[in-house]
Amino acid sequence: MWIEKLSEGVVQVQTPIGPRYLMPSFLQRVYFLWMFRHFPILPMAVLSRGQRGVIDRLCSEQRFVSMAYSSGIEDAPVIGTIERRTQPGSGSLPPRRPVVSEGHATGLAAEVRQRS
Repeated sequence: MWIEKLSEGVVQVQTPIGPRYLMPSFLQRVYFLWMFRHFPILPMAVLSRGQRGVIDRLCSEQRFVSMAYSSGIEDAPVIGTIERRTQPGSGSLPPRRPVVSEGHATGLAAEVRQRS
């Protein structure tokens, strides 16, 4: 299995629009095999600056391949999966509620504080 991944493996990138597949060069496949040696899925947050740079460079070079429509690619082994999610604060999370100070607390919490 390692030989197949080394010779013709692809890297899956999970994006908000669905999975994309990168076709790395031979040396990049060696690097990715080392990167995914313990875990099959890695989020971008745990990668080093250099590892993120390699992924970003491959994505910017449009080295994507389609697993469904390319002949021979559908059988290519996946070396590993990168979870590329949106950055925090980009609007994907609901807005935060304002913090209520102790002086303005209402309800059950205020009653408990007054009784103690």
